[in-house]
Amino acid sequence: MEWRITNPNEDAIWLWGMSVVCELWFAFSWVLDQLPKFCPVNRFADLDVLKEKFETPNPSNPAGKSDLPGVDIFVSTADPEKEPPLVTANTILSILAADYPVEKLSCYVSDDGGALLTFEAMAEAASFASIWVPFCRKHDIEPRNPESYFGLKRDPYKNKVRPDFVRDRRRVKHEYDEFKVRVNALSDSIRRRSDAYNTREEVKALKRWRENKDDEIREIPKITKATWMADGTHWPGTWTIPAPEHSRGDHASIIQVMLNPPSDEPLKGTAADMNSMDLSEVDIRLPMLVYVSREKRPGYDHNKKAGAMNALVRASAIMSNGPFILNLDCDHYIFYSPALREGMCYMMDGEGDCICYVQFPQRFEGIDPSDRYANHNTVFFDANMRALDGLQGPVYVGTGCLFRRTALYGFEPPLSIERTNWLSRFFPRKRKIATARSTAEVAPEENYDDGEMNIALIPKKFGNSSMLLDSIQVAAFQGQPLADHPSVKNGRPPGSLIAPREPLVPSTVGEAINVISCWYEDKTEWGDSVGWIYGSVTEDVVTGYRMHDRGWRSVYCVTKRDAFHGTAPINLTDRLHQVLRWATGSVEIFFSRNNALLGSSRLKLLQRIAYLNVGIYPFTSIFLIVYCFLPALSLFSGQFIVQTLNVTFLVYLFAITVTLSLLAVLEVKWSGIDLEEWWRNEQFWLIGGTSAHFVAVLQGLLKVIAGIEISFTLTSKSVGEDVDDEFADLYIFKWTSLMIPPLTIIMVNLIAIAVAVSRTIYSAEPQWSQLVGGVFFSFWVLAHLYPFAKGLMGRRGKTPTIVFVWSGLLAVCISLLWVAINPPSGTTQIGGSFQFP
Repeated sequence: MEWRITNPNEDAIWLWGMSVVCELWFAFSWVLDQLPKFCPVNRFADLDVLKEKFETPNPSNPAGKSDLPGVDIFVSTADPEKEPPLVTANTILSILAADYPVEKLSCYVSDDGGALLTFEAMAEAASFASIWVPFCRKHDIEPRNPESYFGLKRDPYKNKVRPDFVRDRRRVKHEYDEFKVRVNALSDSIRRRSDAYNTREEVKALKRWRENKDDEIREIPKITKATWMADGTHWPGTWTIPAPEHSRGDHASIIQVMLNPPSDEPLKGTAADMNSMDLSEVDIRLPMLVYVSREKRPGYDHNKKAGAMNALVRASAIMSNGPFILNLDCDHYIFYSPALREGMCYMMDGEGDCICYVQFPQRFEGIDPSDRYANHNTVFFDANMRALDGLQGPVYVGTGCLFRRTALYGFEPPLSIERTNWLSRFFPRKRKIATARSTAEVAPEENYDDGEMNIALIPKKFGNSSMLLDSIQVAAFQGQPLADHPSVKNGRPPGSLIAPREPLVPSTVGEAINVISCWYEDKTEWGDSVGWIYGSVTEDVVTGYRMHDRGWRSVYCVTKRDAFHGTAPINLTDRLHQVLRWATGSVEIFFSRNNALLGSSRLKLLQRIAYLNVGIYPFTSIFLIVYCFLPALSLFSGQFIVQTLNVTFLVYLFAITVTLSLLAVLEVKWSGIDLEEWWRNEQFWLIGGTSAHFVAVLQGLLKVIAGIEISFTLTSKSVGEDVDDEFADLYIFKWTSLMIPPLTIIMVNLIAIAVAVSRTIYSAEPQWSQLVGGVFFSFWVLAHLYPFAKGLMGRRGKTPTIVFVWSGLLAVCISLLWVAINPPSGTTQIGGSFQFP
């Protein structure tokens, strides 16, 4: 940079100045990106050690019952049209079949749309689970998502030794096909049922009107078109035809226990007959499954997904109170059934009490083989996240994350000097740990002394539910590692979690309904310092940042097989809108109190830099767009960013290129990603940087300066309509204004190349060095934008009309420029215009 600054191009000082400013920013941005990568870590979990410590007979656990803590799994969905119920149902089935103690597992489905379609699909999934889950346990099925399992292209009979496997698989496949038909038919079934009930009500109302019309003149009554449940009652949630108190933003709280909590002892099935599987050696218990739709009323800010997650945190604390919480999007299913156990290896480690969450990588299905738009995002998940794991831990990315419940409650981690009395900071003297959802007794020494938090402040922080407040210390105690070694300073006694939990009673469900009401968070710290944090479209990053800022650390868990699989938008438009949402959230973070520059002293330096980069990276788009136009400006003007392509410049350029290439190769080697994946990431970095990132900066500035709120639509999880082509969505062209900047860059650079080549060829003194520099620079830009241009072309043989329009405009522009450069014979140019004889 010193040479570039001290050697300006005097003939085009403006071009040199713009290039130097851009390069200075790129250097600053590159340093921010590279500094957190100095300490990459690869971790491995040992499941045998976990089993030996928590599920092997010992003096404190003679029967060898599981002493593992409970896990509450949250699945969020909001719109059954964009998030098909069948996809959500398959995710639920993979959870219910997870390899984790059944009595310690609970699943909560958050339906933020309050749709009867989702409710009945979950009921169907609960029914089918009684067949699917025992089948998975009996034959060790992987993956345990039926749609993915039956769609595997590999041999399903490989390594299967039980003679009845073929018969069982055939029967379950038949049952699953019928299950799919029922779920796909639910929408029409609900409509026909509601029409029938509404017609009946209209007939009754008309009959009453006819009987009473002699008393006084009245109009014929109008009957509201309600949505009806199968039991003949009104659905309390959102109706198909919205009505007061039955619309997406105005409906009552709903909690329905689809599957009751299982018994503490294993329950074996029955022997086989002609129509059933032999389950005599299989535990047929199912985890608890709960449908939740929080109350929504006009005039309340419901805070989108973050608000739904906080409602689940409170409801689950009342009903099951698992000390750990795993949150999944509705399209992210458990691909590796022991994944929860691997995450628990870190949480239950001797020093695991300082871990706020374990983040798993996101892996995606349905991506085109070439991964045109870098949907796999492997550079981020396999390089950046592993690097952060060597610092204070990876960022939270919204799904596939195992949380410690007390960390979500806004508490600080147990510091080494005060581990022995960590819980005493939160509650006053003699507030005994309640065992609302567990009969495990706490040792006398676990009655804690006065802490820093005054009892009067507890309701202000968490709300006025006494059951919720009592559950906090239970979760904190149960989430501690085992005190089986003197080095464990903040542990619980072995065998303290083997006792059965109390049954679920109606009063408990009633309290859970109370804590998901829309008014419960009023005058509390939910969304501010407790639970998922409000105020950003990327609530995930902000929530993780707040935990790290309190001193917690996180862990990145790369399992032996992919832990979770999900879907990602492979269409260019959907992908750009997804990136726009992420980048807008980053701009919001930069202009908020969550800016890493304002973090506490507990945030480590390199971790602070990583979070700072999260908020700054969209601003690179401003300089990137300018830099992408520089080669065109250079070609149009006949100048270059340097005076001449001398040896010194070429040596510096070569040295920088080699250095960056070696760093890229090093990153590729230690992270295990392919070179092609790295290149795809580089290409989409420029595509996103010249489109979505730039718009995100504008939107963020509008929100900060003018207070204009930003809204986004859900990313569709539905599959394409073309069943013959798995990647049909890839070729769908949907115009969006985000495409304007990169499309303009492509056209301007192509025109500039044509103009410069023509001018140089017909020039009396050709300046080949300037042409070569500008053309090389332009081709560098165009090579990065190639996937974008390919996306505009659509499917081969089905080119969109807009491509022909732009091609025609391009041809006209080039033709006019050619005439300007090389006038036809017999014409003269006068005053900037052409004069024909």
